[in-house]
Amino acid sequence: MEKISAEVIGKFESEGDANKLVYAPLNAPVKYRRTRVYMLEYEGKLEFAKNFVQRCLVDDYADEVFYTSEPAVQDFSFYIDYGMKPGALDLEKEAILSSHKSTEGFDIVSLKLVQRIYIFSDPSITSERFVRDVCNPAIHVWSVTDSNGQKVA
Repeated sequence: MEKISAEVIGKFESEGDANKLVYAPLNAPVKYRRTRVYMLEYEGKLEFAKNFVQRCLVDDYADEVFYTSEPAVQDFSFYIDYGMKPGALDLEKEAILSSHKSTEGFDIVSLKLVQRIYIFSDPSITSERFVRDVCNPAIHVWSVTDSNGQKVA
């Protein structure tokens, strides 16, 4: 069984004002950038898995894809990865898996979809407020990773 991680980032998107993510205004200027991460465990050839990602999960015109476990964005303070809890209805995941049924050359063993939000700020800004306002504990699981690559929540 092999694994591949694909982080998809919009070519035409840039850092935005992080006040869009929270319910009450922040006290300091904070920027954010959003990406999507697809983690596949599969059996078969890597080239077929990458072809599937490129064909089904990436818009060639508007997106870039990075096949690495390293973050696609640099110089962030921390990032939040969040996705649906196991067992929760995930329509995007179901659509991806159903579109794969006709694909040959590899089989998806498991698929994990994650929304990643990079936060660019001074060290006084912590992740707690963003997690509280972005992630819904009833349906989401999440983790927070600092700029040193350490999981902090």
